[in-house]
Order: sequence, then C-alpha cells, then structure tokens
Amino acid sequence: MPRIKLSEQAVYEFQSSIQVRPQDINHGGHLGNDNLISLVGVARAHLFRSLGFSELDLGDRQTGIIIKDMVVNYKAEAFMFDELLIETHIDEVVGKGFRMFHRVRRDASLIALVETGFVTYNYPAKKTVPVPPSFLKALDSRQTR
Repeated sequence: MPRIKLSEQAVYEFQSSIQVRPQDINHGGHLGNDNLISLVGVARAHLFRSLGFSELDLGDRQTGIIIKDMVVNYKAEAFMFDELLIETHIDEVVGKGFRMFHRVRRDASLIALVETGFVTYNYPAKKTVPVPPSFLKALDSRQTR
C-alpha cells in the first residue's frame, strides 16, 4: 500500500504552544495518535479564536466547519510534559472548503505533519455553502502572498 507523504509548507502563519499532558500518553509511553489529533484540534480552536471566529461561526453567524478528511505523518515520538509547537497554514481555499496544514515540533524535532480538509457548512440550513467573505478577509490580512 503506498504511503501518503505530506510536505512541510513554506510558511505557517499561526502558532500554538501546547504541553503534552499525562492523559495524552498511550501504553507505549509516548503521545498517542488519537491525542495528537486532539492537540491539533486545540490548536485549531486557538487559531479560530485569534481571528475572532469559532468552528461554528466563520463570521456570518451561520457557517461553521466539518472535517472532510485528515492525514497524519508521524516523524518522531513526543512524551509527557513536552512543549509542542503546532504551526498552521491555511490554503487551498476554494468554493465550499479549505485545507489546514499543521507542523508539530518539539524544539527543532519534527514530531508530525498533519493535513486536514474542511467543508464550510451552514448549520441552520444544514447544507454546504461557500467560504464566508468575512473568513476570507481575515485570512487575507494574516497571510503573506
């Protein structure tokens, strides 16, 4: 079976520092795969908050996100009380969705690369919708082009 290989992005506009907690450790004595995904979710919530949004409101009080797909490439172990830097870049904003690219590091060590695809979803109407202009404007002001 061929592997899906992710690449580091040229730039990451957003950063969150998160400590690995005791409950994040699995039976192998390192950060569990499910908990890495959870920590990336925490970083995502911080990112949205820094832009003035949430996962349920991308600025129009109707549109949120739904995860469409996710790929994780593990590169190294992380351990209890490690300080992880989760860097994020948003790209491929087209139509009714976008992608987030995450780089998870401990100091200079690359722990994982994560890519997540999202669809933008109008929760009251229960349908996919275009990415709101308010979100696009906020992204444009943070990203270097």
